[in-house]
Amino acid sequence: MLRLVFLILFGVPAVTAVTHSLKYFYTGSSQVPNFPEFVAVGLVDDVQMFRYDSNTKKAEAKQDWMSRVSEKDPQYWERETERMAGTHQSSKVSIETLRQRFNQTGGVHILQRMYGCEWDDETGDVKGYNQHGYDGEDFVALEPKKMESWIAPTPQAVITKHKWENDRGLMVRRKNYLTQFCPEWVKKYVNYGRRSLMRTERPSVSLLQKTSSSPVSCHATGFYPNRAEMFWRKDGEEIHEGVDKGEILPNHDGTFQMTVDLRLPSDSSEDWTKYECVFQLFGDKDDITELDRGRVRSNEPKPNDMIVPIIVALVVLAAVVVAVVVGVVLYKKEVLPCKNNDTRSPSPSSAESQESNEKMLPKA
Repeated sequence: MLRLVFLILFGVPAVTAVTHSLKYFYTGSSQVPNFPEFVAVGLVDDVQMFRYDSNTKKAEAKQDWMSRVSEKDPQYWERETERMAGTHQSSKVSIETLRQRFNQTGGVHILQRMYGCEWDDETGDVKGYNQHGYDGEDFVALEPKKMESWIAPTPQAVITKHKWENDRGLMVRRKNYLTQFCPEWVKKYVNYGRRSLMRTERPSVSLLQKTSSSPVSCHATGFYPNRAEMFWRKDGEEIHEGVDKGEILPNHDGTFQMTVDLRLPSDSSEDWTKYECVFQLFGDKDDITELDRGRVRSNEPKPNDMIVPIIVALVVLAAVVVAVVVGVVLYKKEVLPCKNNDTRSPSPSSAESQESNEKMLPKA
């Protein structure tokens, strides 16, 4: 759960099918360098629209369309700021309580909470969730079907489980929020941000391969929304053996990217054209890319790519050879005749060099 929350804080989405969602992530921390003691973010359809942290001490909108909330409710952001400040203090108390339960002293500790709902705009089905984690491990989670009890995976969480379940009023309020109020807010937020949230952007698809023996990667980037799927087919049938699918990741411009790798058989006679990469964006047509050797981009140089470097090397080598030959010819023409003719007096430079060499010789 720790990994999930930090991925969400930095923008990594969770894939949804045909639903709209509203999610909140709270992170309380103790003695974490360069990180606020408390951070809260809210996401609609995995797009961050709200943030608060204990450094700024201010709840603020992260999308322009969230300004419509305060148009009808001018005190909305002030109330959210006060509520988050109270939640910050509660998280500090909870961390101290859990430290005692786990017999811990100082050091880094992290308390997390994720809650929200998903609403299917076709069937009307609603799914709610409320989960808590401590130091990277699940602590307690609301039973997802009836939402009338808590799941405690560790002995230290049993106390919390019984305390919350015995407060029947609190259990009813939490269930009502997840099944009634949360879906209504989902509909409201989706309506506010419809132009942005409901847009569709097609991806750019590339085939990549590090070396001739590496898997072939089908990489799609620049698509929106993140409700997408990508897989490999052979002879028109989806395959799973030798396929490794990556997560959907965010781009800096708000779009997304994903990769699915295919490990081809070692048989060099394999017909690559039998394979194709299929990208599916929810509500749009499929993008099919046939596996063509000529379209695969690789870090490994191709034979044609070596022609220019080889030609350049040969030209350089030829130039060096010519220079050496010319030097030898000039040497024989100008220097050797002077040594073979005893009547010719040495040049001033050669006489000076001879005198200098004699002075440097050791005395007998």
